[in-house]
Formats: sequence, C-alpha cells, structure tokens
Amino acid sequence: MAKKKKPDAGSASGEWIVTYSDMVTLMLSCFVALFNPSEVDPVQFAQMISSLNNIGLGGSVGGNTLSVGQNADLGNTIMSLPSMDQGKSLGTALRRATSLFTPEIRSNKVRVSHNERGIVISLASDAFFNPASAAINIEETRDILLRLASLLNSAETRGRKFRIEGHTDAVGTDPDGPWPSNWELSTARAISVLHYLTDIGVEENRFQVAGFADTAPISRNDTPEGRAYNRRVDVIILDDGHL
Repeated sequence: MAKKKKPDAGSASGEWIVTYSDMVTLMLSCFVALFNPSEVDPVQFAQMISSLNNIGLGGSVGGNTLSVGQNADLGNTIMSLPSMDQGKSLGTALRRATSLFTPEIRSNKVRVSHNERGIVISLASDAFFNPASAAINIEETRDILLRLASLLNSAETRGRKFRIEGHTDAVGTDPDGPWPSNWELSTARAISVLHYLTDIGVEENRFQVAGFADTAPISRNDTPEGRAYNRRVDVIILDDGHL
C-alpha cells in the first residue's frame, strides 16, 4: 500500500503574510493616532527638510553613501548639520515671542513669523514712528521694546545674532524733508531701534543693520492698508545658516 505523501514544509501556502500585514497596519495606525502635529517644532522640521534636501546635492545614484563626495567638498558633513539644541531653543523662542506680543499681534502693531532666515518680529512703523520721522515714539512703544529686549537677552537666543531691517512703502519722501529717499529713512529707523535696544542692555556686537527702502514689500503698495503693512522694522533672530 502506497504511503500518503506528507505536505512539503517549504511550500507553505503563504497565508501567514496576511496576518503579518494586518499586524503592521495596526501598528502604523497606532503610531499615527499617537502623533500630534501641534507638537512639531517648526524650526526643527525645517532643518530636517533642509538636511534631507542636501542629500541630493552630491548627485549620488546610491550605494556609495559613506564615500567622500561633493557634499563633503561643500562642507555639508555631519558635523555641519544644524544643532538640535540650537533648533530646539529657536523653536522655544518662537513660541515665547508669540506669547510675549499677543496683545500687539491682535492690534497689528507687531507680527511674529518664521522663515528660512529665522524668527521675524515685525514692528509696524506707524505705531513706532511719526510720518517721515526716524525718532521712536517711546511713550507709545517703550513696553514693547522692553519685552523685545528681554527676548533677545533670554536663554533661548543665547549666542545668536540679530538683524534689524528697515522697510518703507513705495511712496517717495518729501524732497524738502530730512530724507533724500526712502533708503535713508528705512536705514535711520533701523538704527534708531538698534540704539534703543542696546541702550537697555542688548549687546551691540550681536546686531546687523540694513535699510531696504521699498524693495522688499510684504503686501501691495496700491492700497493704504497694503502700504501700512510694508512700513515696518523687522527684528530677525537669525538661524544658523543666515549669520
């Protein structure tokens, strides 16, 4: 009598893969449920994206990821990647700035944002200066500038550089006034903010100053509201890549 042939152990039906796939899907669903996008640090996220984009600069097809190539020649080595501690402190500074200036943000006297340069704190010129003037309205804005100085002197911004940028709208200056053009006016307003911040204790050697006149608008210049947005002084807490 012929013996019944036993099934070959190596020719399993593969039904196990279905159970395995279900397990992986459940684990993924669990991690997605635990992920809270509101806790993502925008500064660290931008730095990670920048680091990932830098991977393609060497033109590597794959395989030789440990070899010295174009990235190393450009200085894009692991030692030059943004510090996670620095990124964390800048993210904390962004949250603190938003909290410090909440009343002024609501009244459009101050705007706080973050871009590739760092944290941008925009001071509305109409609130800080009289028309065609570079003298700060101290009585109106002293408390705001004191809070700004406390942020620039805080642990979150320790070791960082700052840039003060003056901006105007596209309306020309009065030919008979003190400013030959908006270049002088925008620069003078930036310098006025610099002097006030250094007078109340922020180190002067941490600053850069620039005047942009009407060359870097953030709104249209064909409406009064748009021109008001463009008249501003930006105080920027610089990211590591824009020192």
